[in-house]
Amino acid sequence: MNPQIVQGIGGYLLGMNLLTWMLYGIDKQKARRRRWRIPEKTLLFLAAAGGSVGALTGMYMFHHKTKKWKFRLGVPLILLLQLVAAGMVYSYFR
Repeated sequence: MNPQIVQGIGGYLLGMNLLTWMLYGIDKQKARRRRWRIPEKTLLFLAAAGGSVGALTGMYMFHHKTKKWKFRLGVPLILLLQLVAAGMVYSYFR
């Protein structure tokens, strides 16, 4: 695979995971202060859009959304599906 494509995908994933992790922390902070919150759909979408590692680490680092079944099951499932897809792409281009 073209190294520029790999580098671009890596940069995208790094950025998405950092953004997702930060938004989980911000949402937890807002929850403590009883302020306007980031919608759950947005947090799950960010995980599905490549930020699943950031979502999972944010969930447990900030103790946020860990009791909600959508997140406890959904985020690890999204990560698993992304890892399977990445493995398939890797084996295809190998």
